[in-house]
Amino acid sequence: MGKSRSSSRRERDRERDAGAAAPEAVDGGSARFVPDPDRARAWTLLLDDAPQSHVDLDDPAHLSFEYQRRIGHVIDLTAPPGRPLHVVHLGGGALTLARYVAATRPRSTQQVVERDAALVRLVRERLPLDPGARIRVRSLDAREGLGKLPDGWADLVISDVFSGARTPAHLTSVEFLDEVRRTLKPGGSYAANLADGPPLAHLRGQIATAAARFAELALVADPTVLRGKRFGNAVLVASDLPLPVAELTRRAASDPHPGRVEHGRALTDFTGGAVPVTDASAVASPAPPPSVFR
Repeated sequence: MGKSRSSSRRERDRERDAGAAAPEAVDGGSARFVPDPDRARAWTLLLDDAPQSHVDLDDPAHLSFEYQRRIGHVIDLTAPPGRPLHVVHLGGGALTLARYVAATRPRSTQQVVERDAALVRLVRERLPLDPGARIRVRSLDAREGLGKLPDGWADLVISDVFSGARTPAHLTSVEFLDEVRRTLKPGGSYAANLADGPPLAHLRGQIATAAARFAELALVADPTVLRGKRFGNAVLVASDLPLPVAELTRRAASDPHPGRVEHGRALTDFTGGAVPVTDASAVASPAPPPSVFR
């Protein structure tokens, strides 16, 4: 007796998932895609077994990782709903946030800078982009790629760059932020995914660095991270115009993993006297402890 159509489909799905989960070498290490058991066409990208991105091909507006949800709020609040944006993504991964912008703000124009060309090819093969999305990917170092963009092009620059789970030193300085500012339109915004743990010296230094170049700052993170109780992500938002702090606070607080927003005097006090980072003094962000990915 022949197999039923549903049985054949289940076998094909198992074969697909097994193939997707097999590790493949990319420029930055070993990449594999782990299927999401709760979503039919969703996968998590792991780089050297560290979760890097989550993509749902059926619902690209779904953001699974908490730090990506927080950046999603920043995207949503950058301009009135639905208005197309010019967005620069430094660090591409599985292109999760670029897909989010394309899904929520059609006709947006986006530039992704991801130096790992092998990873870009693998992501395009396994998790194809919507052919109608206006997303261009350049396989360059983030700062080099940023330098090739015209002055005043971007409404929003998003930095989410990690090499071996650490942000490279040359992406942490005031000179780097000078390039970000050059690329932004007047009043444009910058959002950075930062990772740190106790005693939060890197995070405090990055806030001081952004404060040296932007008039308005806000920080979104899990309260336990802000208290220096554990290693985790924090999203730093910067602009020369007032930020939508009240609405950002409301959205962050209503997330499945609620975040706290610091700004103004409280954020200044949080830096604890940290000084801005320059190219001469810059170091990579701290490596996460092994327990983070267990």
